[in-house]
Amino acid sequence: MIARTTTLHDLIIPKFDNVLYDILDHKYTHYSFYSGRGSTKSSFVSIVIVLLMIQEENKDIHAVIFRKISNTLRDSVYANICFAISLLGLDSAFKKTVSPMEITYRKTGQKILFRGLDAPEKIKSIKAPFGYFGITHFEETDQFYGREEIRNVLQSTMRGMGGRFWNFETFNPPISVSNWANKDILIERPDRLIIKSSYLDVPREWLSEQFFDEAEFLKNINERAYRHEYLGEPTGTGSNVFENIRDEAITDEQIRQFDRVLNGVDWGFYPEPWAFVRCYFHSGSRTLYIFDEAVEYKKGNKETAQILLNKGLTGHDKVIADSAEPKSVNDYKDYGLVRTTGAEKGAGSVEYSMKWLASLNAIVIDKKRCPKAFIEFISYEYERNKNNEIISGYPDKDDHLIASVRYATSEIWRRRERKYESLLR
Repeated sequence: MIARTTTLHDLIIPKFDNVLYDILDHKYTHYSFYSGRGSTKSSFVSIVIVLLMIQEENKDIHAVIFRKISNTLRDSVYANICFAISLLGLDSAFKKTVSPMEITYRKTGQKILFRGLDAPEKIKSIKAPFGYFGITHFEETDQFYGREEIRNVLQSTMRGMGGRFWNFETFNPPISVSNWANKDILIERPDRLIIKSSYLDVPREWLSEQFFDEAEFLKNINERAYRHEYLGEPTGTGSNVFENIRDEAITDEQIRQFDRVLNGVDWGFYPEPWAFVRCYFHSGSRTLYIFDEAVEYKKGNKETAQILLNKGLTGHDKVIADSAEPKSVNDYKDYGLVRTTGAEKGAGSVEYSMKWLASLNAIVIDKKRCPKAFIEFISYEYERNKNNEIISGYPDKDDHLIASVRYATSEIWRRRERKYESLLR
């Protein structure tokens, strides 16, 4: 337990010092915290909520804290807020009740409410006693059904003339990279700050020597489990197709040095999208660089061709597309992309190209330039049967940018496939 002090910075870990200033200065609206065990993220958010409530300029705002299941509120987020109030020496300033479950700032009447989303339709009618709900906190974000559920709640709570809102989200990443919460934190938006922490950021005396001993023991016997449970890394379930993805910035100077840029298109309209990628393969290091993408719905061939022309492609650039639509290939030629061609296919081509991609030393994806490709590659997993056994073959879903990469690189892996086949004759 943290001993009470009169210094605010003694109550939070150094990792959160600058985050605290950002929150108090309202630099961002959304703050997403993710970590492994013992990182103190939930305690920090609880302290911050109390601090925001007692600021004079926030006297018209209230807070509402959510968990997916109502019966988990009292022993988690409610207890955390009570603990934060005590740490700050403010017990007499707040009235705490459990029926109804709420905490009231005596000076102004501002309230901290606690709600479960077992019955989400009830949230639409949630009302502040005065002012508006300026603070929301979603604890264990991954337990909610997805970003849409959280967005629907915020559409009900983020109302009011004040214009100052803080939304906090905290969770321990699920092991599967494809979990919606793991993919969500990879999506950048200018009004959100994403903060990753772990128990290694916490002073040893705040936890216990035994806690650190347990972490070290797991690290020695099962590093993958250690990285997931204690470092907060979504290490995967063992069914990820691509274990060679690297999130790495690709500079304009690097791109200028790429001597043979590869372009791939996967046709689509709706509900399946049209997808495009640009990449470069460095044969010496067996590294593929993916540095440009486009994904569109409900756009015809003329519109998508114009997207590529707007990106700087000309009739000199070769585009390899899915050969299943020869008319679309010819349309692109008519619209100025005269070197568009259909990818050569054949029995086993999907399996071979997937294995080739997975065998590379690295697939480097610039997450800022290609966020959708990054998410698609790291989320792509083998399917499992009802016994949780991995099924052979590759899922034909959520792979449109992967397909574009397969087409873009088809002339490379096709050469290797033919060379391999010749050795078997």
